[in-house]
Amino acid sequence: MDLTYQWLYDTVRKRFDSEQAMESFLPQVLTAEQLQHKTDDRYLSAMTLRVFQAGMQHTVVEAKWPAFEKAFSGFQPEAMVLLDDEDIQQHMQDPRIIRHLVKLQSIPKNARFILDIRQDQGSFGAFIANWPDTDTIGLWRLLGQRGARLGGRSAAGFLRLAGKDTFFLTSHVVERLVTAGIIARTPTSQRDLQTVQNTFNALQQESGRPLCQLSSMLALSIHPAF
Repeated sequence: MDLTYQWLYDTVRKRFDSEQAMESFLPQVLTAEQLQHKTDDRYLSAMTLRVFQAGMQHTVVEAKWPAFEKAFSGFQPEAMVLLDDEDIQQHMQDPRIIRHLVKLQSIPKNARFILDIRQDQGSFGAFIANWPDTDTIGLWRLLGQRGARLGGRSAAGFLRLAGKDTFFLTSHVVERLVTAGIIARTPTSQRDLQTVQNTFNALQQESGRPLCQLSSMLALSIHPAF
């Protein structure tokens, strides 16, 4: 099939009672200015939240997040980068938080990542804001390589939490792309990922919509929300 935006819109629109209902359902992203002004501690918090969400019920992690914020002093990178093994072991005794050693160890590592980017870019927010949406997979790759426990779907998950536009390769999105003959299976190679990126770029150019909305619409074209 020819996966055009018009076909996608018409298919998804039928899932909702009105255009307004559809638009209200679709996710939103922050503007480049908003991303740039978000402070680095909020990016480290979002990274850590995503790390802890992986493999766990998101609602469980979110319920404990105020305790995480308090335990880790608001995730200021300058302080978090100084966490050593003894500090982490002390946090492992804190019943208020989720005590997962390897995930806790990601905090100082990701703090170092953010500080390194800040030195080059002025702020992590500027780095995120200025990264082109047309190379989302490149940002995923960089996060996976330089961040701690941010590979695979965690890169996209972090970006979504931070408010940066990204698409998601959920099972329903992949199913639609396979059905359309764009890819043959879940993309793992850089070649297949680039093919997916090109498809999203074309849909975005045609529609003017953010990648996250196009991703949701692709999923809804396979499986209705209600």
